Amino acid sequence: MKLALQHLTAVLHHQLNITGSKSESNRLLVLQALFPQLEVVNLSNADDVKAMLSALGSTDPLKDIHHAGTTMRFLTAYYATSEGQTVSITGSQRMQERPIGILVEALRQLGASLSYEKKEGYPPLRIEGKKIETTEVQLPASVSSQYISALMLVAPRLEKGLEIVLEGTITSVPYIKMTQALLERVGIKTQFEGNRIQIATFQGKMDAQTLVVESDWSSASYFYSMVALASEAKIELTSYRKDSLQGDAVLQDLYRELGVSTHFTEKGIVLEKITNFTPPEKVAFDLVNAPDLAQTIAVSCAGLGVGCDLTGLHTLKIKETDRLVALEKELTKLGAVICVTEDSLHLESGAELKSQIAIATYQDHRMALAFAPLALKVPIIIEEAMVVTKSYPDYWRDLEALGFHLDKK
Repeated sequence: MKLALQHLTAVLHHQLNITGSKSESNRLLVLQALFPQLEVVNLSNADDVKAMLSALGSTDPLKDIHHAGTTMRFLTAYYATSEGQTVSITGSQRMQERPIGILVEALRQLGASLSYEKKEGYPPLRIEGKKIETTEVQLPASVSSQYISALMLVAPRLEKGLEIVLEGTITSVPYIKMTQALLERVGIKTQFEGNRIQIATFQGKMDAQTLVVESDWSSASYFYSMVALASEAKIELTSYRKDSLQGDAVLQDLYRELGVSTHFTEKGIVLEKITNFTPPEKVAFDLVNAPDLAQTIAVSCAGLGVGCDLTGLHTLKIKETDRLVALEKELTKLGAVICVTEDSLHLESGAELKSQIAIATYQDHRMALAFAPLALKVPIIIEEAMVVTKSYPDYWRDLEALGFHLDKK
């Protein structure tokens, strides 16, 4: 489905309820599977979380997780350490093009039994759950933090715990620390110093407890973009915390440079357009700890006519699409002057946006989510618009509440 978007006033005033973080939700669902005494509330309603719930709740040995990358990584480690269970995990065609070899090799180091059903290094996988007795595993520190988190989450079930040795410079530290904090929240002892992560085995009985998932900062990023691009804006988003575990909470600092203030309340956050703000000619952000913000920030800068240099983006090559190439293609169509490398994006300032451009989404939810705010500047068309259900099913409804006009094509 194509959606034509425009906003006639560029004035935004509204309160929205955002569901729980996808990242927190899937981590806590793995912990709940290990320790059923845990109750998890305010779960994300994203497709990735639905895929996790479906896989964990089904006795079918074939687990189809569709496009859900986090679910693929976490369940690979979960089932590899589930003694006596044999499953196959598959996904969409794009999922079968996303590498998982580093995680498989790490699990094999521990003594797990995994094999590739098609192409070496890629899903689908056949997994025979084993009792794991090895206590140390090594893997490159520059890999997706989801591989590392997958190992951390299953470590408490291992008889002797686990020490993870990371070789090189660590990528996405906040996501590793999120996993560590959630483990500690449920009573599991951890240590993360330098390039070593230690997770103790859990002995005894887990206390019953209710865990509330914080709302998703990645979803909040699109409203930061809207406030930056609006002529006047004040948007309240519920259930955000000042002491957030999510790496994307850095939004509040990055978007201040693009004219958005953040105020915390008892209910959440209030985003407001800074009065008489003059956009800078260029901004430079290292997003190594928050790479999922790259699309949103690049689009915001294009809409404001601000140049940007974004670095630390090497993990974007293996997401739902090659996000750097996709950004280059679609922003160029809009009239931007942009170039990308293997790990960076460079946008020139001052481009005048073209109207009625159809944006391809490449089966990537963040392409649709990130480009939609440009409708505050020029009418725009989003192709395959329902791809947003992967992480934010209510997105188009929430945009209508903010005064956006949506027409199906």
